[in-house]
Amino acid sequence: MTSDPLIALRPWEAPEVTSWGRLPMNAVDRRPGALPLDGDWRFQLLSAPHAPVGGSWSSSYVPGAWTLQGTDDLPQYTNVRMPFAEFPPASPTANPTGVYERAVDVPAEWAGRRIVLQVGAAESVLLVHVDGRPVGISKDSHLAAEFDLTGLVRPGSPATVRLTVVKWSDASHIEDQDQWWHGGITRSVLLYATDPLYLADVTVRARYSGELRVDCLVRDADGVLPEGWYVTGELDGRLLTQDAEFDRANAEDARVSDFLGEARLLTVVPEVRTWNAETPELYDLTVRLHRADGTVTDTSCHRVGFRDVTIAGRDLLVNGERVFVRGVNRHDFHPLTGRTVSYEDMRADLVLLKRFGFNAIRTAHYPNDPTLYDLADELGFYVVDEADIESHDHAHEIADDPRYLNAFVDRVSRMVLRDKNHPSVIIWSLGNESDYGANHDAAAGWARRHDPTRPVQYEGAAKRGWADPELASDIACPMYAPLEDCVANALSGEQTKPLIQCEYSHAMGNSNGTLADHWAAIEATPGLQGGFIWEFWDHGILQRVSDGRPAGRGGAGLHDNGVAAPGHRWAYGGDFGESVHDGAFIADGVVFPDRTPKPVMYEHREIAAPVRIECFRHEGVVLSNHQHFRGLDWLAGEWELVLADGTTLTAPVELPDLRPGETAAVALPFEVPRDGGEAWLTLRVTTAEDQPWAPRGTELCLPQIRLRGPAVASDVPVDRRVEVDAEGLLVHPLLTAAPTLSLWRAPTDNDELGGIAPRWRSWGLDALVRKVVSVREGAGGVTVEAEYAGTTGVVRHRQVFTPVEGGIRVAEEAELPEAFDDVARVGTVFETVAGLDLLEWFGQGPWESYPDRSAGAPVGHHRVPVDALFTPYLRPQESGGRHGVRHFTLSAPDATGLRVALDRPRQVSVTRYRAEDLTAARHPDELVPRPGCVVHLDAAHRGLGTASCGPDTAPSYLVAPGLHRWSWTLRAL
Repeated sequence: MTSDPLIALRPWEAPEVTSWGRLPMNAVDRRPGALPLDGDWRFQLLSAPHAPVGGSWSSSYVPGAWTLQGTDDLPQYTNVRMPFAEFPPASPTANPTGVYERAVDVPAEWAGRRIVLQVGAAESVLLVHVDGRPVGISKDSHLAAEFDLTGLVRPGSPATVRLTVVKWSDASHIEDQDQWWHGGITRSVLLYATDPLYLADVTVRARYSGELRVDCLVRDADGVLPEGWYVTGELDGRLLTQDAEFDRANAEDARVSDFLGEARLLTVVPEVRTWNAETPELYDLTVRLHRADGTVTDTSCHRVGFRDVTIAGRDLLVNGERVFVRGVNRHDFHPLTGRTVSYEDMRADLVLLKRFGFNAIRTAHYPNDPTLYDLADELGFYVVDEADIESHDHAHEIADDPRYLNAFVDRVSRMVLRDKNHPSVIIWSLGNESDYGANHDAAAGWARRHDPTRPVQYEGAAKRGWADPELASDIACPMYAPLEDCVANALSGEQTKPLIQCEYSHAMGNSNGTLADHWAAIEATPGLQGGFIWEFWDHGILQRVSDGRPAGRGGAGLHDNGVAAPGHRWAYGGDFGESVHDGAFIADGVVFPDRTPKPVMYEHREIAAPVRIECFRHEGVVLSNHQHFRGLDWLAGEWELVLADGTTLTAPVELPDLRPGETAAVALPFEVPRDGGEAWLTLRVTTAEDQPWAPRGTELCLPQIRLRGPAVASDVPVDRRVEVDAEGLLVHPLLTAAPTLSLWRAPTDNDELGGIAPRWRSWGLDALVRKVVSVREGAGGVTVEAEYAGTTGVVRHRQVFTPVEGGIRVAEEAELPEAFDDVARVGTVFETVAGLDLLEWFGQGPWESYPDRSAGAPVGHHRVPVDALFTPYLRPQESGGRHGVRHFTLSAPDATGLRVALDRPRQVSVTRYRAEDLTAARHPDELVPRPGCVVHLDAAHRGLGTASCGPDTAPSYLVAPGLHRWSWTLRAL
């Protein structure tokens, strides 16, 4: 038996041991003035907690995960299942254990002061020793742990600090989140000192009315408080007053006044500047603790936002206003350093989200780095702060297990204590996907008692009944609920709570179909208030292809712009040789691992547009302000009128003075030309002045309205022969593969995991066999009848090739049997000669769009190199499509090439890859571009949906059996 009491406790096996020697959590920020201990530490990775520490040390950078720093313990990704078989609370015998050690020079001027070690985060059990003596234990991988070292170190002398981190424990069973498993010290380590008389906690409550209350807890390291201490406060130069009534009440309790001091400061700010996500006004608060002689012994600084969060019936209100929650779920993640994220990277995350119309973050599924909340306060985000609780694999057993009761309450309470002063935090979340039991009720009770100013939510409780008032969730926060169910609930008369989905619209691969449909329903239905897209990042870890190892924190595998360099790729589950994993399910964000926005970001930006065009009338348009608190004076605009013939007119616009929710008619600065065909008016909205999150001129949205429909056009037949071969395939000098029927697409993640791609394969749609039935040549052209046979049905296909002025018109019909009741596409595919490297088109763009994800792609004239059209999702799949294309050209540098005009707006894709190329590859670096272009012209294309985790696309976006007709004209440039 070891003599070390920390090891003897065996905390990795004991759920009742959540801490030992750890100080209480508080909201006093000790980072300013602290001694940072980040950097290279001596390091050993042991096979188990009891393994002896040897004589050979390597080096590991703190903060950082050892799984990304050259050890043999590599990252592993699982979604639901635990990476080991042991049942809770047991952990595996093979249990990687990292031992970190370094010498710390304790400043001599700290003599006589209280000295505290803070470890920002460690996964999953932390054991602290100083000079070989045990100090304490902590669990909870995503909150800081503090330990009093006052009697263990000598100021002016070095001390050896050893931090032992055990990877697996009973706590791992409640940290079973959908993310990579790592091990290590993942947030900063620091040492700080205070006077023995110190501020133990500060609680700030700043109301929308301008009322400010500051509650202070005071302790003395020597035990009994000295006589005469007092607290003062200052808010932007305004002195706070002491609450004399509170002081008198405290004085009556001698026990409290001897050992735990309490003080309350008050003020009322006239004409207060209130905080909300649109105008995040902050005040600087300084709290000072004094001895009787007036000397300051401790100071705590806070940024204060005056705001109220309430629930009134079915509405969540911020400062009395019903707000839409346009949210995203966010992990602490970086492709080089895992869960260690710098200030610069966190700010870049939030700046990007702000520019694309997001106003809310759910900290999935644990409290994020403290800096994230500072930035959310400053930049303006509503935060659902989530406790580090997820027992997905063993949820039912753990929810009512009394052995885990203390852990549930501990994790929720410590989160509340740390983050309670942030105005950005508007809701507390009890965790994620952990069923629902007594442990949740206990944690909810603590949170409500300690902080009655915010609601509490928990999806596991809400799913038992969206309207049940007895459950531990003040908000109905379902996960991936079908849109029709949400609307039906809101209209039922039985809904009693705000309905804000904690997760919806799963962003895995080419996804997020029907996002615009969701928001059209949300904005039109009282009781629906928004939700949080899953999620912000694709969690691809940068990997060296040569040896399969993580690239590491040095970033050698990244170009300066953050893109993976040759010889590197974004790894997902299974890429590190792990046998238990959940594949590319980790790649489900709205941005790529290098923070490049996916096309869905533009969709969301338009859905969240602050100013919109409502309608066109009387030679003008009606604009509306869709913000909650702000006018339009911070925005600038420019009109852009686009005609089908290539004409583009622009003019500045002075946006009207509109309060939130108001509309006004605005005259157009130009007349719409009588000629030119189809006409579209776009309002290009930008920032008028620099914002903290965007410089002046940053584009925010592109609301658009059609002013005139397309002109009727017809091709003039000419007397010329169309050449086809013996199989009825068109022969053309610019084509290397003739136009044929296509019903298949490289399955998206939604297609595969949603179960539709296996059906397509069972029908044989990926390997249709073409058989020519007849080829008839007449005076007007050539008619080709063919059959495409799958394993369960035959598609009849007709092509009529008609020579027209300058080219060939192709009219097509395809009749799908009833068995093919939901196919990927019905259309034409052909391939071009090499050298056609530029695509120019009139239609929606410039970014990728699909039938159920096209609201963010305005109609216009677009020009993109062919190689830039493809979207490199982490697992190759159908991508690169453009919706609503009217006509396009593919050209070489010498302006030769081809032009295609479509009978009406169609789905078009132009890439270097066939569908079978994409289907066969696991990573984009495995793809070999073809020299020419693979072109798809679709009469109908199936929507994307989010069926990898959530509802499929809506029925209106499915491709049905029966007769499909389309036509197009091919001309040489």
